[in-house]
Amino acid sequence: MSSRARVRAPELIGKGGWLNTGGKDLSLADLRGRVVIVDFWTFCCVNCLHVLDELRELEEKHRDTVVTIGVHSPKFVHEAEHQAVVDAVERYGVHHPVLDDPELATWKQYAVRAWPTLVVIDPEGYVVAQHAGEGHAHAIEKLVEELEAVHAAKGTLRRGDGPYVAPEPVASDLRFPGKALLLPGSGNYLVSDTTRHQLVELEADGETVVRRIGGAGEFKEPQGLALLPDGRVVIADTVHHQLRTYDPATGAIEVVAGTGKQWWQGSPTSGPARDVDLSSPWDVAWWRGKVWIAMAGVHQLWTYDPEEGTVRVAAGTTNEGLVDGPAAEAWFAQPSGLAADGDRLWVADSETSALRYVDSDLVVHTAVGTGLFDFGHRDGAAGQALLQHPLGVTALPDGSVAVSDTYNHALRRYDPASGEVTTLATDLREPSDAVLVGDDIVVVESARHRLTRLRLPEEAVRVEAVAHRTQRAATEVAPGRLRLDVVFEAPRGQKLDTRYGPSTRLLVSSTPPELLSGGEGAGTDLGRDLELNPEVTEGVLHVSAMAASCDDDPANEYPACHVHQQDWGVPVRVTADGTPRLPLVLAGMDD
Repeated sequence: MSSRARVRAPELIGKGGWLNTGGKDLSLADLRGRVVIVDFWTFCCVNCLHVLDELRELEEKHRDTVVTIGVHSPKFVHEAEHQAVVDAVERYGVHHPVLDDPELATWKQYAVRAWPTLVVIDPEGYVVAQHAGEGHAHAIEKLVEELEAVHAAKGTLRRGDGPYVAPEPVASDLRFPGKALLLPGSGNYLVSDTTRHQLVELEADGETVVRRIGGAGEFKEPQGLALLPDGRVVIADTVHHQLRTYDPATGAIEVVAGTGKQWWQGSPTSGPARDVDLSSPWDVAWWRGKVWIAMAGVHQLWTYDPEEGTVRVAAGTTNEGLVDGPAAEAWFAQPSGLAADGDRLWVADSETSALRYVDSDLVVHTAVGTGLFDFGHRDGAAGQALLQHPLGVTALPDGSVAVSDTYNHALRRYDPASGEVTTLATDLREPSDAVLVGDDIVVVESARHRLTRLRLPEEAVRVEAVAHRTQRAATEVAPGRLRLDVVFEAPRGQKLDTRYGPSTRLLVSSTPPELLSGGEGAGTDLGRDLELNPEVTEGVLHVSAMAASCDDDPANEYPACHVHQQDWGVPVRVTADGTPRLPLVLAGMDD
């Protein structure tokens, strides 16, 4: 360990209290003697869900020395509701203590700027590392092993059971269902029963279980379902990062796309479907002779061609945001719902709280939504209407679409003919999909663990308009030149991978675009001077950084390499006494 001044870890505080502890409040003093990994997450964020999965093996391997503490730090208003956090902890199988921090108190104490962020605290209570984004599990495990050795020798390591206490299981036919499909012929429903890692077929009443299909060995948090022309169903097997098919006639289940590994920057983006990595496919739809995939994990749309047995990127750049235009240049933000309707493919773009579509010329348009930080429940003209993290979209017979407006607990409608957004139903609970059945619509009420049948109203429900912006405090920056530095230190035992050129990438943009008069665009240096427009006093800086490092072992001819990446959206306000420098930590060692 170096002799650099050590920083005592701030206390863990949050008004929402603790989950997964059997009702006990925890403090850092209770965790003294253990290596603590603090995971700042929010349940809307697919990158945060990736990190939950990345940490599972490390948690199991070092369960007698490591305690992971999740600090739930909400982006959306709905995520500040305590019951919503309780639901998310069960939904995503979080098996460690979680602090519900609705006011971002601990987030601020640790100076966190991005979801997800991981902070490592040593057995004596000092911060030793901070990592933003995904891909850090390997580096953290090496650090854990070093801390175990050092503190075992010092006598400051305490082994034993951790503070996690599993909640009581709840009996129900469905548990956090994701998407649903009407099966032709029988009129039964096929539902992705996400938390139980299976599909469930229900009778036409939407309640009686006909059969359960698969399980944790075959599916892992399945979501989207789409009917193929040959009668098979294609499934977005989200956490397995694959597509599978299910044949209702024979019961056969088959992997048709994905390797089972998560896609990372630099991996192939087209090729034989079983040989190309995918990343958290969330929904699927049959359109223009192919299966379109909402690839939530990389903010893109992909296609799978069953005839050719190939996959390829169809729209999006992997940059997170709301940018329209030709498919190859558009930006998405966690697309999570798809619906094909003639010459349009509708997209529920969840993190921008937007309804978007791809037209027959493969140009992306936004119908409702303004960006990553504006959301709410407001009807009226589409240009000023607001949604809150929608996960589903359903084509209606009159050419309009129903939107499962998940975090508003509502079913909304957008009519392209009038350009109006209305509310069809409220008092739902995290609706994530809907299926049209005659004059009715059957809604997947994910957090009520059921399907709910509604009559489509002739007149829309009227609700009081509410608008929100993300609650994170803006960073006050000085006018003129702003120095942006992304801090990245290769983990111990690794070095930057420069074999094929620069191993780092930095992309900067802003909302509104006029905020920056210089410094936007892509480059390979992790530091850059930005020029702020004196006529724009506030906005959001969008920063995307990537670094690749490889194990530094001269004896190993084929060293393992690791990609570290993160997107930041930093609200800024220009003030005379603001800071002239904006540091963002991608990976940093503090010991």
